[in-house]
Amino acid sequence: MEKVCVIGAGSTKYGKLDDSITDIAVQASVAAIESAGIKPKEIDAGYISNVFGIADKQVHLGPVIMSNLGISEKPSLSIESACGSGSVSFREAFANVAAGFYDAVLVTGVEKVTHTGTEWTTTYFSYCSDFFYEGQAGASFPGLFASMARAYLTEFNATEEDFAKVAVKNHENGLSNPKAHLRKKITVDDVMNSAVVASPLKLYDCCPFSDGASSVILCSEKFAKEHTKDYIQVIGSGRGGSPAALQGRNHLTTIPSTKLAAESAYKMAGLGPKDIDFAEVHDCFTIAEVVDSEDLGFFEKGQGAKAASEGRTKLNSEISINPSGGLKSKGHPIGATGVGQVVEVFDQLTGRAGEREVKDAKVGLTQNFGATGASCAVHIFQSV
Repeated sequence: MEKVCVIGAGSTKYGKLDDSITDIAVQASVAAIESAGIKPKEIDAGYISNVFGIADKQVHLGPVIMSNLGISEKPSLSIESACGSGSVSFREAFANVAAGFYDAVLVTGVEKVTHTGTEWTTTYFSYCSDFFYEGQAGASFPGLFASMARAYLTEFNATEEDFAKVAVKNHENGLSNPKAHLRKKITVDDVMNSAVVASPLKLYDCCPFSDGASSVILCSEKFAKEHTKDYIQVIGSGRGGSPAALQGRNHLTTIPSTKLAAESAYKMAGLGPKDIDFAEVHDCFTIAEVVDSEDLGFFEKGQGAKAASEGRTKLNSEISINPSGGLKSKGHPIGATGVGQVVEVFDQLTGRAGEREVKDAKVGLTQNFGATGASCAVHIFQSV
C-alpha cells in the first residue's frame, strides 16, 4: 500500500454565503491547489462530497467542479453520506491513492442550505435519518440527540452544565478561527438560559446550519516529496456503521460506528488514544462531543462530560478537542464538515493554526459521522 499524504488545504468561510454552491466549491478547491503549489492538470481525479445540492439546483457536482478547474477530462465521484459525507469522500480518495490508482487527487466538500429557510432546511436534514421510523414520525435531529443526552444524564453522574461547558470551550476556540461561523464568546449561563430546543438541549447546545466549502489535496509520498516539504501523512483510516434508527441500538450513550472506525484507524496507525495530541470530532450537539470523546477512547465511558467540565479537553490541555471551534462554533456545512476537519489538522501540523495552535502537536485525529452515527469515518494524521 502506498503511503498517502496531504499537501494542500483550503476553505471558504463557514456561515451564510451569497455565492452559488459551484462558486464556493471552486473557491475552496483553488485555495487547496494553490496551497499545494501544483497545477490543476496534475490532479488525476476528484472526490466531491455534497448532500443537498438540489437545494441550490445543482446535483452531479463532480464534473461541474472539475470543468470549472479546467480539467473536465479528469474523472470525479460525487459522494453523499449525510453529515459524514466529507470524511467518506476523504476515505475513498485515500483508498485510491493508497492502491496506486492515482498520484494526486482533489477532495472537496460543499454545502449551501441557509437560503432555503429554517423549515425547509430542517426538512432536508430529516431525510438523513431513517425516515420511515424517525423523520416522518416527527423525530428531528435535535430530538434524537436530546434522547441521547437524557439517557446520558440518567445513566451517569452528569449535569446539563457539563454539556454547556463543551459549548463554551468550542466557542472560545472559534474566536481564534477567522473562518468560523459563530465567533462569539459565551458563558455557561448563556447556554443554560438559551431557549430549549429539545430538552435537555438548548439553543447553545446545537450547531448552526451553515454554508461553506473545504478542500484538500491527497497524493502519494513520492508526489509529495517532489512538490513540497510542507505535507502531512495519513497513517490511519477506518470506517464503521450503526443501526440507522436510534431505536435499533442497544445503548443510547454510545455510537457503535465510531468505536468500529476508531479501532480500524488505530490498528492501521499502530497507535492508541493516548498517542493523539488533538482531535476534530463531530459535535453537532454538545452531547455528541461527550460521547465521541469516550468512543474514541480518550476517556472511560461516563467520564466524558466530567472531563469536559474539568477543562481536560480545552486547547493545550490533556487532549485538545475541536481546536477549530468544531461544528458548534466553526459551523456545519454538512457536505464540507469532514473535509474541513482535515483542513484544520493540516493547518495545525504545518504551523498555520495561529492563535489556536496545539503546542508541539505531532499526531491529529478526525472523526465525522452521518445522522446519529449510522455511518462514521476516523482518520489519523502525522507530521513529517
